[in-house]
Amino acid sequence: MVFKRLLGALGVGGPTVDTVLDPAPVRPGGTLTGQVQLVGGKADFDIEHITLELVARVEAEHEGGESEGVVAFDRFTVGGGFRLAEGEQRGVPFSVTLPWETPATQLHGQSLGVVLGVRTELSVAGAKDKGDLDQLIVAPLPVQEAVLEALGGLGFGFKSADLEYGRIGGTGQQLPFYQEIELVPSPRYAQQVNEIELTFLANPGGMEVVLEADKRGGFLSSGHDALTRFNVSHEGVEHQDWPVIVDGWIQQLVEHRASYGSPVGFGSPAAFGPGSHGHDGQHHDDRRSGPGMGTAVAAGAAGLAAGVVGGMVAGEVVDEVGDFFEGDEEEEG
Repeated sequence: MVFKRLLGALGVGGPTVDTVLDPAPVRPGGTLTGQVQLVGGKADFDIEHITLELVARVEAEHEGGESEGVVAFDRFTVGGGFRLAEGEQRGVPFSVTLPWETPATQLHGQSLGVVLGVRTELSVAGAKDKGDLDQLIVAPLPVQEAVLEALGGLGFGFKSADLEYGRIGGTGQQLPFYQEIELVPSPRYAQQVNEIELTFLANPGGMEVVLEADKRGGFLSSGHDALTRFNVSHEGVEHQDWPVIVDGWIQQLVEHRASYGSPVGFGSPAAFGPGSHGHDGQHHDDRRSGPGMGTAVAAGAAGLAAGVVGGMVAGEVVDEVGDFFEGDEEEEG
């Protein structure tokens, strides 16, 4: 819980709302649980509805440069239709399912610098107020973790992670933004690739893994982007040889331009159509890294988590979360 605020729409004497999320991290497609705690004001109030809104701090690129904003990506009504007596204390438990594409905010307990929140809206006698905002912690799915572990074991390093507003053409993307994890290439590919950008698009049946390589130009050629997509299943993750699979992906990514795509399937790349140049048809240069991250040393067999730890300071992430909530309040105020 970041702050608790009097219901501003009703002024002094109105009820207060405080949402408490259960502490265990939730996974994409998983169940978020907690309780909305209400305290009655100086009179009886009819609570029409209690709504939870999932929000994210998202970057957007435009002609004038780059900007940040808050995007809501799901809403749930978790209670309402009752009278809250003067001074009454009441807890409203809730259980909601996160969208499958909800971004991961941490890896092995280490923050990635991505900021998500749960905002509580209380509707009382026709007046609405967004009365509480809490940080949402999301752990990666097993298959996401397996891919990241494999990349770390292959010598790739964590550079940054952010949320980009827009859509990736040719995918089944549902949310209005996507998570982009930037990786430093392993020594094996350092002469061919400047960086690799990774996006996970999960769904109930599996997950699309989108890889983009900013390729180095040769003596007589200019650099270009290559973009490929792979489909994987949630099932049997523990039985796959992920280092071999992921290394095969990287080899194909480096060797093929997007226009050379082949049919989509497990372990096979796919182009996004003629003229496609990258995520949402754009090449993203000079993206802002997460707070205090910089380029991390390539992680070892323990996975990219070591790179995350090596490239950031936990306190800076806490400051970023605080800035996110504070800025959100200023925008609404």
